[in-house]
Amino acid sequence: MKGENMEERTGIITMKGNPLTLAGQELNVGDPAPDFEVLDNELSPVKLLAYRGKICVISSVPSLDTPVCDMETRRFNEEAAKLGEEVVVLTVSMDLPFAQKRWCGAAGVDRVITLSDHRDASFGTSYGVLIKELRLLTRAVFVVDRQGIIRYIQIVKEITDEPDYVEILNAVQELV
Repeated sequence: MKGENMEERTGIITMKGNPLTLAGQELNVGDPAPDFEVLDNELSPVKLLAYRGKICVISSVPSLDTPVCDMETRRFNEEAAKLGEEVVVLTVSMDLPFAQKRWCGAAGVDRVITLSDHRDASFGTSYGVLIKELRLLTRAVFVVDRQGIIRYIQIVKEITDEPDYVEILNAVQELV
C-alpha cells in the first residue's frame, strides 16, 4: 500500500453490523475505470487494459473461501455463460492465486476470471474498496463499458450480504 495519506471513508460498509473503514480512491459512475495490476492463477500480472473493448463486470469479494463469496462467484459464473463473449466477469480478492485456482477447480468455475490483489492492493486502493482494518476487499461490483468508463457501481453495505444481481445484470444488459 502506497502513501500514508490515502483517502479513507467510513459509514459505507459494515461486517455483522460493525462499521469498517474503506481506503482508497472513491469512484463515481462516469469516471474512467482506473487501471490496476493483479495476479492471475498462474502468478502472471494482469491489467484492466487487457480487457478494453469488452464489457467488464468487476466483482470484489473478501475471500472465495467464505460462503457468501462462494455463492456470489458461482452465480456470476452461471450468468457469465448467458451474457456472451463480449462480457467478461472478473472476481478480485486478496486470496493467494494458488487458493483461487484450487477454489475454481473445486467449484467448477470456468467463466469467471479470478484475480489476486494480495501483492500491492492495486485494485483495492484504485477502486476504494480496500478494508483498512482487515486488508481485505469489500463486496462491491463495478460495470465498465467497452471504452473503459464506469457505468455502474454497487458497494454492498453489509459485507455478509450478497449483491443485488438483478440490478447488476440490468446494467450489463443496457451496454450489450
